[in-house]
Amino acid sequence: QVQLVESGGGLVQAGGSLRLSCAASGRSINNYALGWFRQAPGKEREFVAGISWSGGVTYSEDSVKGRFTISRDNTKNTVSLQMNSLKPTDTAAYYCAWRMGRYLSISVGDYDYWGQGTQVTVSS
Repeated sequence: QVQLVESGGGLVQAGGSLRLSCAASGRSINNYALGWFRQAPGKEREFVAGISWSGGVTYSEDSVKGRFTISRDNTKNTVSLQMNSLKPTDTAAYYCAWRMGRYLSISVGDYDYWGQGTQVTVSS
């Protein structure tokens, strides 16, 4: 059974940075796409960034392009999200997700396993 555990969330001022990490257990992340999603109160969960099985393809949602970077370390079974130039609108719970396929997707329904989430709060 795959388990995902996120860490690295917290409270930061606008313009600051945070690095989220997600540790996977129960199965190797090799050969599978991974993603980060976020959900603000009263809103639907939305795609933030995704990475293909090899790391060769990444894609980010328009509002975070140039500020957020997704990466993976298959040897450590982890995926990370480096978040720079944070804005109050980035405030949300952030979730790591695992897709039982090689290629990333922006759809919530295409991911098979989810972490419990980590809260990111950006103050103005």
